[in-house]
Amino acid sequence: MQRILLLFSFLFITYHVSAQNASDIISANNHPKDTSDKRDLIDVAKTLFKIKSHKNDHEDSRKVFFSLLPIGANVPGGGRALITSTSAGFYLGDRKTTNISNATFTPYWNFQGRFGLPLRSDIWLKDNSWTIQGDTRFLVYPQYTWGLGSGKEDDKVLVSYKYIRFYQSALKRIKPYFYAGFGYNLDYFVNIKAPDPGLQKFTGYNTGTEQGSNSFSSGISFNLLYDTRNSSINPLPGGYLNIVLRTNPTFLGSNTSWKSLYVDARKYISFSTKPRQQNTLAFWTYLWTGLSNNIPYLNLPSIGWDPYNRSGRGMDQNRYRGKGLFYVESEYRRDLTDNGLFGFVVFANATSVTEPENNAFKTIHPAVGTGLRIKFNKGSNTNIAVDYGISKGYSGFSINLGEAF
Repeated sequence: MQRILLLFSFLFITYHVSAQNASDIISANNHPKDTSDKRDLIDVAKTLFKIKSHKNDHEDSRKVFFSLLPIGANVPGGGRALITSTSAGFYLGDRKTTNISNATFTPYWNFQGRFGLPLRSDIWLKDNSWTIQGDTRFLVYPQYTWGLGSGKEDDKVLVSYKYIRFYQSALKRIKPYFYAGFGYNLDYFVNIKAPDPGLQKFTGYNTGTEQGSNSFSSGISFNLLYDTRNSSINPLPGGYLNIVLRTNPTFLGSNTSWKSLYVDARKYISFSTKPRQQNTLAFWTYLWTGLSNNIPYLNLPSIGWDPYNRSGRGMDQNRYRGKGLFYVESEYRRDLTDNGLFGFVVFANATSVTEPENNAFKTIHPAVGTGLRIKFNKGSNTNIAVDYGISKGYSGFSINLGEAF
């Protein structure tokens, strides 16, 4: 009953934070704006190396904007690695009527056998008639897990496995800013291993935890989307609501039959009086819950395993896992310079997961942090985001292209 009441409260809050004149938002934000008074790292490089711009290089006439970031940094799940993040923002139609699409490829390698090849895409077809979302990954881990519920900070086990993900969904516009469609979701965890006492005994969970086992889930999803933003790279004022109901029947190859629900709501409030100036208060909340009792352990809701691995800044990825997870975050974003080259953010978030003994939400786990923003590409409004977060038992930096949400 508590979980049902929480879900209805969440949907009620989501409805109200999305209540705004969407047509005003889109018509204002999608109109091309002059960026000649803005600066990014590309402008800085051109000045340093005395590179002359061609006449057709004006941002308002270009349709593809690339950003590249080679760094050595922490990766989700712990440890340091060499990361090369490449992001491409592009238009597949008139930018007055079409949102900017985005594709991001972020391979990493820690020189010790751990690596990842994640490719994510958010595609908007001409006039926003369709949106196509993709998430393909091949990852080689070890990664710590703390079991189910809140767990204890010093009670964890290192789990090794290989992971293949293939998610694709296509949603058609039903009404302005409202989309519906279907998707296919595949998760394949290969050769799951943990040292003594083993993952099954450590977690007390029997599905998908056998030593050396494989966990395969194949299913379809029903997706609803309401999105008044014009960009997922660096959202300007608007609202966002995404609902994904996933079912994984055995006749599609799943080891067990199970269902899950993911509900994601976001709101962006601007206090700026100038075009493309960052002075924004952003809110994000999601509920992710299993609807079955035999969900594979590594498919259970876990902090940092949202679709873009951006939740839980200031926490270890995987730190909190349960049959249900509720998350809330707020962030204030502000330019430090009038030309938009530098900016900053401050953020706070909180996580709660269901406890294994009664599947109830009992404990709230907070984190806070701040970050620096450096404009890499003003055409796509892409920032280099350097964040530092802290929570109980953990603190660390993260570096990404684009905002966390």
